Amino acid sequence: MTTVTDVMTRDVRTLTSDSTITEAARAMEELNVGVIPVCDGDKLLGMVTDRDIVVRAVAQGLDGNTPLAKVMSTDVRTARETDDLDTVLADMASSQIRRLPVLDGEERLVGIVSIGDIAVKGQDEEDVGQSLADISAPA
Repeated sequence: MTTVTDVMTRDVRTLTSDSTITEAARAMEELNVGVIPVCDGDKLLGMVTDRDIVVRAVAQGLDGNTPLAKVMSTDVRTARETDDLDTVLADMASSQIRRLPVLDGEERLVGIVSIGDIAVKGQDEEDVGQSLADISAPA
């Protein structure tokens, strides 16, 4: 059985809820990613995505010094590092989510698992292809 810990990305860059949307955008550009976990230490508070910055900040006329607490998503689905990869892939597909923060047994952020991680490191191409189609289907 392949688990999340076998394929996830570790050592994830995080920001705090007091970090600004400009800091988040710069971190996303530097890392070439579209999401950054927002944490208090290693406790996950939420996630900020490039879409959050556009829809919740730019579209509302907020400036770059706005704290992430004002624009981040707080209702975040997560995976456990011990979760079965097939189950996580199915959850990602049904929820139309491309990446999930990964928590350990003590609720600490230990990584992120993405559809790309699963495709490259873990799953049958047909399963990943179907899941990606499900994730990408119009809501």
